Formats: sequence, structure tokens, C-alpha cells
Amino acid sequence: MASEFAKHGVVKDVLDEAPPAIAKVTYNGGLSVSPGVVLTPTQVQHVPTVEWTAKEGTYYSLLMHDPDAPSKQNPKFGEWHHWCVANIPGSDVTNGEIMSEYIGSGPPKGTGLHRYVFLIYEQKAKQTFAGMSKLTNRSANGRASWKAREFAKKHDLKLVAGNFYWAEFDDYVPKLYEQMKG
Repeated sequence: MASEFAKHGVVKDVLDEAPPAIAKVTYNGGLSVSPGVVLTPTQVQHVPTVEWTAKEGTYYSLLMHDPDAPSKQNPKFGEWHHWCVANIPGSDVTNGEIMSEYIGSGPPKGTGLHRYVFLIYEQKAKQTFAGMSKLTNRSANGRASWKAREFAKKHDLKLVAGNFYWAEFDDYVPKLYEQMKG
């Protein structure tokens, strides 16, 4: 697994080292994510189920980022932040605090494949995440240049699991952009 994160540049561009475990990420219809698989924005438009081995009585944070915004060759807006759920009790994402509502993959037309990285961090305790604005999925504001390393360091988080896939433009992307104008 660590080799996939290194081979695809996730280690270096997003992380200093590969996560110690794979997070199980499943989209509608049982579509499973495995490191480096190619999926379409249409396939990943809805919030996935994310699972990992969690310690009882421990809180976690879940991030999803695109380090390749607007393109892998010119990532001036990367990491573009797609989703953040904090204060997750154990691995029960549905009972976590949504800091940023989920936005599926939306690589611009002609920019090739983008990586979409899921990261699970163990928190030392339940936190307030002071200074962090809650983001809606109706706007792109506050999502560009959001660094996982900085988030983890600022909040003293420990990486425990991760996963990622690649995606490129398809017919769903214009619909996603229209949603974010709201």
C-alpha cells in the first residue's frame, strides 16, 4: 500500500509518509476505492461510506482533498478541499461534525487525471477546530489551497488511514460547478 501512495506522488505532494492502513471507501452501488483506481465524477458524486479500524472512545477527523487543482501540471489551487468531518466518535462518520460538506470530483475539462485523497486522523480529544469556517457544498469559497499537513499539525492529529483514486472530467462536472454557484 505504501508503494501506491509513493508511486502516485501522494507521499511528497500531500503526505510525508504513507498512512499505516487503508480506509475502506465505498460509493453507491458498492463501488470500492482502492489506491490508484480510476473513477469518474459521475460515479463519485454522492457521499461515500468510509470505514477504518477505530479505537473505542477516540475521536477522528476525515479529509478528502485534490492536490491537482486546477491540474497536476499546475496545482496552484491544490490541495482543493472536498470534504471534512471532525470529532467522529470511533468510525461513525454519520455522527461526526461536518466542517465541510462533501463535494464530489470536479476536474476541469482538459486537465487530465486528478488524485482524490482520503485521510483519516486520530484526534487526542474532541476539539473545537477554532478558526475553521464551516463550508457548504453550494460554494467553492474557502476550499482552495487547503493543506492536509498544516491541518494535521495545527490540530495535533495522527494519520491512521487513507485511500485515493484518480478521476478526470466527465459530463457530471458542469452540473457540479452549477451547484457550487448557489
